[in-house]
Amino acid sequence: MIILGKLYIVGTPIGNLEDMTFRAAETLKSVDFIAAEDTRVTAKLLSRYGIKKPTVSYHEHNRKYAGPEILARIEAGETCAVVTDAGMPCISDPGEDLVRFAAERGIRVEVVPGPSAVVSALAVSGLDTSKFAFEGFLSTAPNSRKEALEACAKEPRTVIFYEAPHKLVQTLNDLYKYFGERKISICRELTKLHEEVIRTVLSEAVTLYDDESRKPKGEFVLVVEGYKEAPKADITIEEAVGIAREMIEGGMKKTEACRAAAKRTGFSKSEIYGKLEGSSLEKSGF
Repeated sequence: MIILGKLYIVGTPIGNLEDMTFRAAETLKSVDFIAAEDTRVTAKLLSRYGIKKPTVSYHEHNRKYAGPEILARIEAGETCAVVTDAGMPCISDPGEDLVRFAAERGIRVEVVPGPSAVVSALAVSGLDTSKFAFEGFLSTAPNSRKEALEACAKEPRTVIFYEAPHKLVQTLNDLYKYFGERKISICRELTKLHEEVIRTVLSEAVTLYDDESRKPKGEFVLVVEGYKEAPKADITIEEAVGIAREMIEGGMKKTEACRAAAKRTGFSKSEIYGKLEGSSLEKSGF
């Protein structure tokens, strides 16, 4: 008879150690071992709650060999809790691989929820919280970064990014370049002693750290207002068609005239073209 252990996903505080839940502490006390992103960081948390359990290192750079070793121990009957340095594991984190492979092997996985930087930043942002898209860290590879920013620029939901202090200024500039003017909430060191939330717009955000005395420090969560279509001009579709017709009479091709009229009025090119075609048919007696 094969007896499998269990994998627990345990959320830990994102900064303030007092945010540890009773269930999370009890779970860490009960497991056979803990898989931690940085065992030194986790040791401080365990010490705070008097938890003495063996830890193993599991992070981005060792997951290919550490993951199978952890799963093998669970398959042999041990229980394991996976934690990250702060917040919920497996979100923009190699823990997602561990969960996926555990599920594939038939290992039971149980989640013990805890604080989340994403949801905490969204809640305090002052922006629309009904729908949001979490992008994590933007790629540093130029092409991948450009593709991601272009896609996010048209995202109607509130968009959330993680960013490290040494990359913050470049990211703010890139957001302004691709998104244009938007509201943004810059959340720094959430739940910690120097927590800071700056609610501003992107044009002002890019100048916030020009002063050397205000060099970015700590971990950041950026919450950006979603894309909103520009309101249509105070003009009717008939007037928009009239503008296109004047351009055609001036020698412009029909499709180009409709495109130009669309830019000026806010109606779509297809709307104007369809009305233009319809009016032409009516005049011809069809």
